[in-house]
Amino acid sequence: MVFTPPHKNFLIISFLFFVSAANGQDKTAVKASVDKNQIVIGEQIHFTLQAHFPSNELIRFFNIDSIPHFEIVDRKKIDTTDNNEGIELMQSFTLTSFDSGHWVIPPFELSGDALYTDSIPMDVGFSPFDPAQDYHDIKDILDVQIVEKKETPWYWYAAASAILIAAIIYLLAGKKKKPVVAKVPPVDPFTEAMQGLEKLRKENPASKLFYTRVVDIFRLYISRKKGIASQQKTTNDLVVQLGTLKLATEDFNRLAQVLRMSDFVKFAKYEPAETDKTDSLDTIKHSIGIIEKTSANTVAGGQKV
Repeated sequence: MVFTPPHKNFLIISFLFFVSAANGQDKTAVKASVDKNQIVIGEQIHFTLQAHFPSNELIRFFNIDSIPHFEIVDRKKIDTTDNNEGIELMQSFTLTSFDSGHWVIPPFELSGDALYTDSIPMDVGFSPFDPAQDYHDIKDILDVQIVEKKETPWYWYAAASAILIAAIIYLLAGKKKKPVVAKVPPVDPFTEAMQGLEKLRKENPASKLFYTRVVDIFRLYISRKKGIASQQKTTNDLVVQLGTLKLATEDFNRLAQVLRMSDFVKFAKYEPAETDKTDSLDTIKHSIGIIEKTSANTVAGGQKV
């Protein structure tokens, strides 16, 4: 029988451990957690979503619009941590509930993946009754003494009226005619967007300013063309509402990826490559073209009817 020296066994076990740890870090992982599982009605809890991406993996995140039986009081910006093991994304939500009972925060799917977080059980109830507290009876009706209002002398009204009349005469006498401004014919939303994108392509500013301007151009176009109040919406809320435009799945995913990439660049200090900036601008231009063509077809179809 042949025995392996102990030091060789230790080296083999150490090697297998490091290989296993390295493989574990090369996988995308998601996690959901809360700071407490039992609350009273109206009490707030902190709900956190986390996602780990290897260095060579495409960055994306959860898209949460609502949670059954819970209200989203506040949502923080996505926090990004970049280290040797990959990229960590984390977002915190403040939740509350006014529905008593045993509920479950459902699992959430990572955008574009079959990865789901664990479901989280929650108990929402009423404040417990404490029989040791003192009993407070209903108070009797209290009489309130009425204070007589003093009458204002008539000459105060006369003085106030005189001052008001003098102010009106002064304003009317000093009013100047406004200069006539030549009216400039308005530019249609599509032309305005195309001109803005071409100007942005030539200037090619730094990544943060580039993504701020390219997304602002799209938000202004979609607001003027479709009446979507895009300027007041978060990126996630805007992506949800863009689903009503019924774009092709591939076109919708590319557009949503650019909008979320803008948040990573502006808030998470992510630095994209020059090719990423070019692809993002082309995607926004392509999306505006599709929306413009769809709108034209809708109008033409309505005229035929």
